[in-house]
Amino acid sequence: MKKNVLVIFLLLFSFYQSISQTINPPKGRIAIVADGNSPDPDDLGGTAITIALLKAAGLEDRLVHYSHSCDLVRDDRISEKAEKERHHLMQVACDMTARRWDAFNHLTFFDAVWQKEATINDLCWAINTSTKENPLWIIEAGEPDIIGMALQKTPKEKHKFIKVITHHPANDNAGDFYTWQQILDFGIEEVRIPDQNINLKLPISDWDWAKNHADSRIQLLWTIGKLAEVDNVVRFQKGKWDCSDAGMILYWITGANVNNGLKAGGLEVVKKILLYFIKLNPEPKRGPKRKKKK
Repeated sequence: MKKNVLVIFLLLFSFYQSISQTINPPKGRIAIVADGNSPDPDDLGGTAITIALLKAAGLEDRLVHYSHSCDLVRDDRISEKAEKERHHLMQVACDMTARRWDAFNHLTFFDAVWQKEATINDLCWAINTSTKENPLWIIEAGEPDIIGMALQKTPKEKHKFIKVITHHPANDNAGDFYTWQQILDFGIEEVRIPDQNINLKLPISDWDWAKNHADSRIQLLWTIGKLAEVDNVVRFQKGKWDCSDAGMILYWITGANVNNGLKAGGLEVVKKILLYFIKLNPEPKRGPKRKKKK
């Protein structure tokens, strides 16, 4: 019996050591600007996984801004009705994931179109509190316009403490008000990593482990990503489970360009971080309903 307990302890300790080595973020705070209201619905899965990863890694207090629907001018490829639907779905992806993973009570998840002024002001606040010892890492998970508008309103001396992580030129070059070069001209640090679609846009069957997991928090992540797969605005998500933008937060969690973060992190790392948290924090069991007294 004692031998079995010792073996289990050693296995758990080894797994804990592995997780500890994986989670090695640089100093500073995180701000995330996502779209999701644009034709590609991949930000639904990306948002859910990003929120869950930050919670599972014990880094929720480092997230100081999250906004979605940052595509400020509707693309003709998506109808007004579908556009409105996406805003609501992105808000659900943020709020419901945060609630079910019991995280981010300190944060408001902003809609960048419907709450444009508040979104920009909130990001300005995060920029203004940045210092050399406490820089701001902005995840560019959509068009750069909101980032540009916030930089425009903040002191230039703060911009040297801002690092923008990007992984795809499709985001960089999609701005309606700012080009990528104009963002760079503010004096921020560009942190560019490879296209995260390569390892995180996968056949939906690769996520059966989440669909069939006993924990409903994991099932929720799968459900949100599945909403993007059945969305009929674009065809290229059919048969895919896509959380590619979450690769940027995975890169930051594992060290970014300071501590040799994973530039091409994949599903196995995502699973390891999430499932370790679930193992340590199982869902509370609910007892039977109490009968009402007559």
